[in-house]
Amino acid sequence: MAERNSSGFGWFVIVFAALFVFVGLASVLTVDDAQQQEVARAETGGAQTLEDILRRQAGEPVDNAFRSTATGDPNLAAPLTGPLGTLGGASDPELWRAARFGSADATTQVRSPAATLLIQDSGMAWLEFREGPLSRWGGLAMLGMVGLLVLFYLGRGRIMVDGGLAGITIERFKPIERLGHWILAGSFILLGITGLVSLFGRKGLIPWIGHEGYSVIATWSKYIHNNVSWAFMLGLIMVFVMWVVHNIPSKHDIRWFKEAGGLFSPDKHPPAKKFNGGQKLIFWGTIVLGASISASGLSLLFPFEMPMFAKTFALINATGVPNLLGFGPLPEVLTPHAEMQLAQAWHAIVSFAMMVMIIAHIYIGSVGMQGAYDAMGTGQVDLQWAKEHHSLWVEEEQAKGTLRTNQPSVTGGQPAE
Repeated sequence: MAERNSSGFGWFVIVFAALFVFVGLASVLTVDDAQQQEVARAETGGAQTLEDILRRQAGEPVDNAFRSTATGDPNLAAPLTGPLGTLGGASDPELWRAARFGSADATTQVRSPAATLLIQDSGMAWLEFREGPLSRWGGLAMLGMVGLLVLFYLGRGRIMVDGGLAGITIERFKPIERLGHWILAGSFILLGITGLVSLFGRKGLIPWIGHEGYSVIATWSKYIHNNVSWAFMLGLIMVFVMWVVHNIPSKHDIRWFKEAGGLFSPDKHPPAKKFNGGQKLIFWGTIVLGASISASGLSLLFPFEMPMFAKTFALINATGVPNLLGFGPLPEVLTPHAEMQLAQAWHAIVSFAMMVMIIAHIYIGSVGMQGAYDAMGTGQVDLQWAKEHHSLWVEEEQAKGTLRTNQPSVTGGQPAE
């Protein structure tokens, strides 16, 4: 019962944190400037003020409510029998404002989605976020993780098997488990590289290879990204089905985190089952973030068939969380363009978070720890390595009688490293 409660609390923390980031992002990209600026417009008759002009020149948010709501009132129109009846209840400036803010009653014979949307006003907010905070903080987060790992390696060195290699190997992962892992890992690496090309390519590659060279790379990156995504989702499902039972939080994880998994102390080896606390954190991070990336990716692949943010905002508003956090109600009516912009921004944010996490995972699973790569490389690990890092799992396998050991042959067998 304690383990179940611990698992529930962990899920609550993960969901609440994701919800906070999600609501914050939505508020940034769909911000209502009227909440940021209170300007008395009595002197201007409700029109633009000098303060508006100065704020706009300084790149600061401006209250556009005086424009977005000044789109005419049909009830004020002159009677059809009157001299001005044919002009309706809106002036030309009011009609253009309605077109800009997407409230114009436009009609067209074109039947494609959003055909009546003449001006997409929220595009600039999305572009500024993509080229500003998203690129800056996402890139810094990845570079920061690499820097921390370099410092860790210089200070701690490679984590070695303290008791020395036993020269006897045991099966850690079956072929089907390694297949699922490498499908997920390989596809994620390709998606990460092609995604970074799409985000940073204009500034990072065009100055080096020119527009034509970048055009070829960008075209292939888009093709690879869209198609490899299906392999990523397949690998995510395989990994979840095979390992979810082994990644349920337990009391042993608390000790593992208290001792930091022995990563900073060569003589400490907290007991762990098939997956230790750190690996469980990576697992659930991969599942939760990967599922979110997949959902937003599907929304981008099928933008008019799978809109997800307007409905999600309605559900979040119903909980009262946006008001509780001080963001105000989120928009529940979005154009297809706004849906795609929000999906792209969320897709990139979650992808950056997952890439930062996976960079640390790759380090520990390769050069960071002796014998760790063998688990997914050959499926066989040294017995002493297993006892130091997954002692409870070794005991369980021995008790079940399913622990298979492979001793090196006398004529040249080599111990696992």
